[in-house]
Amino acid sequence: MNERKYKSTELIKRFLPYYKRHRRVLCLDLFCAALTTLCEIVLPLIVRYITGQAMENPALLTLSVIGKLGLLYLILRLIDVVAYYYMAFNGHVMGVDMETDMRRDAYAHLQQLSDTYYSNTKVGQIMSRITSDLFDVTEFAHHCPEEFFIAGIKGVASFIILCSINVPLTLIIFLIIPFMLVICGKINFKVRAMFRQQRVLVGELNARIEDSLLGQKVVKAFANEDVENEKFEKDNLKFYDIKRHSYHYMGLFACSTRFFDGLMYLAVIGAGGCFLIRGAVSPADLVAYVMYVSTFITTIRRIIEFAEQFQRGMTGIERFFQIMDADIDILDEPGAVALENTKGNIVFENVSFEYPDDHNQVFRNLNLNIKPGEKVALVGPSGGGKTTLCNLIPRFYDVTAGNIYIDGKNIKELTLKSLRRNIGVVQQEVYLFSGTVYENIVYGKTDATREEVETAAKKAGAHEFIKELKDGYDTYIGERGVKLSGGQKQRISIARMFLKDAPIMILDEATSALDNESEYAVAKSLAALSEGRTTLTVAHRLSTIRNSDRIMVLTEEGITEEGNHEELMEKKGVYYSLYQMANELK
Repeated sequence: MNERKYKSTELIKRFLPYYKRHRRVLCLDLFCAALTTLCEIVLPLIVRYITGQAMENPALLTLSVIGKLGLLYLILRLIDVVAYYYMAFNGHVMGVDMETDMRRDAYAHLQQLSDTYYSNTKVGQIMSRITSDLFDVTEFAHHCPEEFFIAGIKGVASFIILCSINVPLTLIIFLIIPFMLVICGKINFKVRAMFRQQRVLVGELNARIEDSLLGQKVVKAFANEDVENEKFEKDNLKFYDIKRHSYHYMGLFACSTRFFDGLMYLAVIGAGGCFLIRGAVSPADLVAYVMYVSTFITTIRRIIEFAEQFQRGMTGIERFFQIMDADIDILDEPGAVALENTKGNIVFENVSFEYPDDHNQVFRNLNLNIKPGEKVALVGPSGGGKTTLCNLIPRFYDVTAGNIYIDGKNIKELTLKSLRRNIGVVQQEVYLFSGTVYENIVYGKTDATREEVETAAKKAGAHEFIKELKDGYDTYIGERGVKLSGGQKQRISIARMFLKDAPIMILDEATSALDNESEYAVAKSLAALSEGRTTLTVAHRLSTIRNSDRIMVLTEEGITEEGNHEELMEKKGVYYSLYQMANELK
């Protein structure tokens, strides 16, 4: 996974487009934010006026005047309440909308990433990035422009009004702010680093829990619960330590802000008292001054306290863009066309391949021609590249050199969707989604009717056992189909392929993990599935591919032998040795 670090300015610049769809709500939210500041700005002026009149000319301070001032403040407070509700409701909904947009973009991007990405990235880390990491974005998206906008209004208004009262005193107060920002900024940088580490460790913790829970049968089989508890405790304590350090810096941050708050109040008391003695400010002005300084300090404190939320949001945004910046290795080429009316002729022309992450060379200058409707089997020792060769056809990986053609068309010049729609893959490790039997079969053709689903199940030899399940086709099969046997899961996956009805079929060791009875049932289903289709079969159990039109032996040197079963047995080469070995193991 891309662990690139980003500058805050870059993150904000890339995040801003997510406001575009919500700009009207944002503008109204900022307008309401401005309205909520009116009460805080006007209140000291009202108090200053009342105090000044009471000391200088009490006769003018009538009940009528006080009533009018009270009514003015009441109106402003009602406006404040309505504006604040809009901010609290619509502002937060805007944040949720943006979080949803980002999660949608991240998920869509993840769907396009190649197998290489998933081979090198823990699922727990990915889950953390598109769920919990984006939770803080909701608060960030809403509060960030709001808080800084309010702070800007209050800061400018306070500075102007304070200067109108006493410029020297105002300058003394504002000279403290740069020192405050520098020191708090340095501590804040540490806080962000801690939050980043927290996010990483949350992902690791999720990955650890997921790995242990998915493998819980293996854990119990080896009675290794204590081992798993120790592993979990190790990661759990790491997370504890990093949170402990986070709170240390957050404590320093809070203390530093309170210290500078105290300095500002000290300046008001000391310098303000001196100016009062000299007559440079009146008592009413000093009262108003204290109230404005209090408002200003509260604003600064709120911004500084928001810094924690700001850093959480920035960390979430950073980890989001780390996903979005992960390269899409395999995508539609410009001008790609759809694959239609597929006959199933597959040609490998001088194909070489090495894995992009470790540059492990699998094969070099491989040439292969599979005729339409031909049943071809790939055998050979592990590591020879059989599964890799199959993965190149639907472009799960791209060739390093050479070309692959289907019906004379380079697969790189075909759209990925149409290419993969024409290829069915049945693997040894069947993946069934959490849901019902019906939902898993209809996945092969999402607009299929109930009748089509049942027909596909009958062809796959799955209909009878499905009808015996508690709720038939509507039976919930658990996560990854844990409530079904290996043979049942494989036949459901074959039913899914029947429904897909792809002209090209890849059978990657589809029966190797099954018992003899299940293997027989699945092999029968696969034979029916292969009928009339170009079929490429990878098998370790050589008895399952005896009737193939052509058998190819793939080793590290490439295709070393080729022919049908009888021809290869007569050669007494690698295939003969593998077949004899398989018979001895029976």
